[in-house]
Amino acid sequence: MATEIEHKYLVIDGSFKDLACHQYEIKQGFLSRDPERTVRVRVRDDEAFITIKGKGEGAAHPEFEYHIPIDDAMEMMAMCEPPIIEKTRYIIMHEGNRWEVDEFHGDLEGLILAELEVPSVEYRFPLPRFIGREVTGERQYYNSALGIKMKDRE
Repeated sequence: MATEIEHKYLVIDGSFKDLACHQYEIKQGFLSRDPERTVRVRVRDDEAFITIKGKGEGAAHPEFEYHIPIDDAMEMMAMCEPPIIEKTRYIIMHEGNRWEVDEFHGDLEGLILAELEVPSVEYRFPLPRFIGREVTGERQYYNSALGIKMKDRE
């Protein structure tokens, strides 16, 4: 089984853009937003993926991700539950770690989240200067929960 261990943070300023070594445009939707098993379809520039995530504890959860044909992804996207999320992802290397910073668009404009995947729960890492409060494990910051009306989350 594949396990993803990831820490998530709010971003407090735009200084990350000057540090980015690459950026992608991402459009993603969810075929299932069930917290026990989310199924996401993502188009990143000219690539597409389907990802299945299981419920985990803290920063760790099972995750399976596969490349799929972009035409299939676009058809699947039409079957996804609203809303479809659009964001720009910036890649930042900081002291040997690869940070992904997502700047959301549309109804989520103004939300910026940073994520860092780590090799183990015990792994320690320095924080870049643009990092704010940690929101790892706070469901309202999961991509599968973003954009959903608060009454629909309860």
